Amino acid sequence: MVLGITFCFMNDGPSSPHTERDHDAGPASWWRRLTQRLAGGPRTREDLNDLLDGAHESGLVDADAASMIRGVFETGQLQVRDIMVPRAQMVVVERDWPLEQLLREVVDAGHSRFPVIGDSRDEIIGILLAKDLLRFTSSDVETFDLNRWLRPVAFVPESKRVNVLLKDFRKSRNHMALVADEYGGVAGLVTIEDVLEQIVGEIDDEHDESESAQIQKQDDRRFLVQGLTPIDEFNRYFNAEFSDEDFDTVGGLVMHELGHMPRRGESIQIDRFQFNVQRADSRRVHLLQVMLSQT
Repeated sequence: MVLGITFCFMNDGPSSPHTERDHDAGPASWWRRLTQRLAGGPRTREDLNDLLDGAHESGLVDADAASMIRGVFETGQLQVRDIMVPRAQMVVVERDWPLEQLLREVVDAGHSRFPVIGDSRDEIIGILLAKDLLRFTSSDVETFDLNRWLRPVAFVPESKRVNVLLKDFRKSRNHMALVADEYGGVAGLVTIEDVLEQIVGEIDDEHDESESAQIQKQDDRRFLVQGLTPIDEFNRYFNAEFSDEDFDTVGGLVMHELGHMPRRGESIQIDRFQFNVQRADSRRVHLLQVMLSQT
């Protein structure tokens, strides 16, 4: 409708003798080329992109608005598999975990929703909302029943279009869905934030900001260290002398010393550092707590 109004406005009235010369450059030139190309309305995505480019160049929309409009177009082309969090990177909790372990995981991860698994990651029995745990403390261990607080699980196929998924999220008021592969297994998960980021760009909160730091000081002796922190950066920060010939990251160092894929809660002493695995999956170490030995 906007295009139709614009075209009528631009074509209304007779042309002046100077029309051709005046249209050689600037916004008027863009309008002339656009109306000639799109006289019958935009026919392709390229036509729409040309419209946005010209509107941006003419100052009708700013760069952020143009980017968001393009993001809206792209949601119709993307599938859930393109934006989901892969299965190996999902942060999950287990149904058999005691309350104390659940609380610790929720605090460490900083997410608002957690898939709850049974015997494997293919057995998702519900969704746990972090806010539902706010009423509990470690003194409630005996009375806590996780099953009472589980929310239903929504499953979507990998091939679902992202724009359709957004409509589903709005209709069902869900903020998270598990992604099912063609064999019925769990391929990953997707949240409404993942969808919105395709339109407005990365959405970082205060937890994301703190997690982006490779090394965070907790107190004089304790530090949180990302598993992908390069060995040379760790050495500079702690004045250490670990070799980076066999592995590049701190997570690789810990994995090498343990001799297997580390599990959450495992600890190992290496020189003057005690490494405790805070988060890990079947592929890599995500987060470590490093404690300096007392001298």
